[in-house]
Amino acid sequence: MRNKDSKGNSREIAIVGGGPAGLRAAEIAAAGGATVTVYDAMPSVGRKFLVAGKSGLNLTNAEPLAPFLDRYTTPGLDPAAWRMLIEGFDNTALRNWAAELGYNTKESAGGKVFPDPMKAAPLLRAWVRRLRELGVHFSLRRQLTAIGDGPVLTFRTAEGIEMVRPGAAVLALGGGSWPRTGSTGSWSTLLENYGIAVSTLQAANNGWESPWPEALLSDAEGLPLKNVSVRVGTDSASGEYGDLVITRYGLEGAPIYRLGPTLRAATLPIVVTLDLKPDLTAETVATRLAPVRRNFVREASRRLKLSAAATTLLKHLPDIGPWRSSVDLARTVKACPILLTGPRPLAEAISSAGGVPWTELTPSIMLKKLPGVFVAGEMVEWDAPTGGYLLQACFATGTHAGREALEYVGQPVWPERRLAGET
Repeated sequence: MRNKDSKGNSREIAIVGGGPAGLRAAEIAAAGGATVTVYDAMPSVGRKFLVAGKSGLNLTNAEPLAPFLDRYTTPGLDPAAWRMLIEGFDNTALRNWAAELGYNTKESAGGKVFPDPMKAAPLLRAWVRRLRELGVHFSLRRQLTAIGDGPVLTFRTAEGIEMVRPGAAVLALGGGSWPRTGSTGSWSTLLENYGIAVSTLQAANNGWESPWPEALLSDAEGLPLKNVSVRVGTDSASGEYGDLVITRYGLEGAPIYRLGPTLRAATLPIVVTLDLKPDLTAETVATRLAPVRRNFVREASRRLKLSAAATTLLKHLPDIGPWRSSVDLARTVKACPILLTGPRPLAEAISSAGGVPWTELTPSIMLKKLPGVFVAGEMVEWDAPTGGYLLQACFATGTHAGREALEYVGQPVWPERRLAGET
């Protein structure tokens, strides 16, 4: 067993997890004068960051703060506290941060903000270079196996067991999605062993399964349902966020991701309805289809300019045909029922919901039962859709945890950024 600094190091801050939340906490702590080490189980940091940016790194969203904050679900936390946390490092600050690293940002559809160029790798390299210049040390291939009072962190390494006793620690170990990047959710057991409640990690921003007929898949697998809106109960999401896609197992895409909290709370199976022509009123659809007496689906496709995927749904979905009147057809165009039998596995999801409840945390996002241990990123129980909101919350919580860890080890900084209600 190797014991690093058995008496502890009051100015050292250990960051466990090399994703965006952890790296941001490290950046804040090092800039504030602490000695910082980033520990990660993988051979390199930022792996999930790189996967997220494979087809374009959506850093944040440019919409105004009020609607921006409405995108988040934070069970058990006062919205004013979440607002203050996000304001501590908001979407403007994140864009300025990227510019300081040499990467200006640009907006695209839906307010999505991307670095220019859009790939994650160049930005990550510049970020790691800055961290090294700040004196951050990287200790990789370290698997966290235990957490104790002090705090004391125990890691499994190729050489054996390593114990470290920093002045404070920030845990930023991710949720349970994309486990191949190191985000396995195994930390839940470590915290539960210490009497800390953890809400079950669930798939978020994920596909949902539907029992498509083979004839439908033969015609439409992989096709997008463009400009459709999805409704479940009183909640809906429009096609402005992106396309739905018909997959072999069901549906994927931003509109259904946005309904994640509602779908997770519902009893399976779930029936959602698709408005295949949300830009037309029900009356307009009915009027355009009124003359139709036969070849209903073909005429609907022609008169309403339906996509191939939408036309295939009307043609092959069970229990909605055969059509005998244009009235029934018009009604289904505006509310086409889709049966969802369950979510896709957590490992396939873009992100996860659940995690450490806010009731287990102080306003400084420190674990009440482990003084000196802070948490950030997807470990904390918040949820958001795609569109830039996920990374923004990781950066904001990492910023806050880094600041509070600094203050904990006697390096007070930005006291006005504390969460509402903190003394």
